[in-house]
Amino acid sequence: MFDWLQIIADFLTYTALGFLPESKLGSAVNFFIFDTVKILILLMIIIYAITFIRSYFPPEKTKKILSHTKGNQVVGHVLAALLGIVTPFCSCSAVPLFIGFVEAGIPLGVTFSFLIAAPMVNEIAVGLLYGLFGWKIMLIYILSGEIIAVIGGMIIGRMKMEKFVEAYVYEMQNIPSMEIVEPHMKNRLYDAWIFTRDLIKRIWIYVLIGIAIGGFIHGWIPAGTLAQYAGKENPFAVPIAVLIGIPLYSNAAGVIPLVSELTRTGVSMGTALSFMMAVTALSLPEAILLKQVLKPHLLVIFFGVVGMGIIFTGYLFNFLL
Repeated sequence: MFDWLQIIADFLTYTALGFLPESKLGSAVNFFIFDTVKILILLMIIIYAITFIRSYFPPEKTKKILSHTKGNQVVGHVLAALLGIVTPFCSCSAVPLFIGFVEAGIPLGVTFSFLIAAPMVNEIAVGLLYGLFGWKIMLIYILSGEIIAVIGGMIIGRMKMEKFVEAYVYEMQNIPSMEIVEPHMKNRLYDAWIFTRDLIKRIWIYVLIGIAIGGFIHGWIPAGTLAQYAGKENPFAVPIAVLIGIPLYSNAAGVIPLVSELTRTGVSMGTALSFMMAVTALSLPEAILLKQVLKPHLLVIFFGVVGMGIIFTGYLFNFLL
């Protein structure tokens, strides 16, 4: 699919810029040019398509859909986890979404199924994993994230943690919801383009940083070098990768180039993906914002459940692949 791009990258690196094909710097520059253009193309296509689909699931509609599952919490957990993939979510939206769900009377456990799935099963990551690794890796990633969200929400729901939610959240339950306005198709298409353009403007620097680090690894770290430290044989590689990933706030677009290169150098797929999921789903900004609505006890439980789920996913990938 991208053979034409490799030809262009080779020309720019070895002919136009004059780097030697066998040099480490030449290999790194070639990787940087090729992956930058490839990932930006994939991002444009993926973000636009996902944003268009998400226009049918605004937060108010998601809240309305989940409010109808209060009588069957199993269905509620599953549906919340599925909606978490396509509903707009970022660290800044965590608090208003949480308040909105509680306000609608959605059970706390179901709300947490959504909060776990939304950042963990990142729609950009889904598209990039398919483009870089194929549909099997993408499918296991989605299924494992959804299972973690459902089980994690059920666990928190069974623990009856409502008393660890800040009191003011429940005081907002009588505030009327906003009316859902369905946009026209032309507006959906235009809004999807505007969102895609603006998001690319915000994340391109993270993408370049991630690819630059990947280029350094590609040029200077031979394949198999890291296998002794982070291969399948090291039973502690997955939890260590999760602990390293927690403070490194980034987005999936910036981390996935690293995942690709880490696997090339011998890091097992499960370890590399658990690192990515920790970076995107256990970010410190999200913890700081959620502290506005969750008391420390529940916040620790939430991050503990998600962290254990990510570690489980890492070991699962290492076992299956």
